[in-house]
Amino acid sequence: MADNIRKFDFTVLDAIQDNFRSPFMDELMPKITLLGDKGLFFIFIAIVMLFFKPYRHCGIACLTGLMCGVIIGNLIVKNIVRRSRPCWINDTVNMLIEIPKDYSFPSGHTLAAFISASVMMHYDKRIGIPALIIACAIAFSRMYLYVHFPTDILSGIVLGTLIGCTVVHCLDNYLFN
Repeated sequence: MADNIRKFDFTVLDAIQDNFRSPFMDELMPKITLLGDKGLFFIFIAIVMLFFKPYRHCGIACLTGLMCGVIIGNLIVKNIVRRSRPCWINDTVNMLIEIPKDYSFPSGHTLAAFISASVMMHYDKRIGIPALIIACAIAFSRMYLYVHFPTDILSGIVLGTLIGCTVVHCLDNYLFN
């Protein structure tokens, strides 16, 4: 089973490298991935929301979700699974960003992006839809840059959405009411 997953992952990554690689994308993808670095873009947006009463609950939920994501995804799951990154295994790909030193599963960038997007979608689709588009772009950039497997991305999407929805549910039902 693990061999089939690994084969699938490399098939998708190789297809991305073969079909999407271009000078334009090589310039764009590192910039997009920067939006997910340490969740700082989403932390900034959440802090700004705190200053506007209609968005305060959304900002609190985003920050709470991002903290949960760091604990669950980056501190617990990554260190239990300890999955090597694709660029550690196949060093023939021309790297456009610095090779990360932490483990691959789940994608922390994707996790933070989908926590934030799912929270924003709950509170206001006008900001949630752009956040979801940014989250998808960040997720794709991680595969394009060869630092995450597709299954790392999928786990970041699922875990991020679950964390975001759980935080919203808990805060709406137990803190904000």
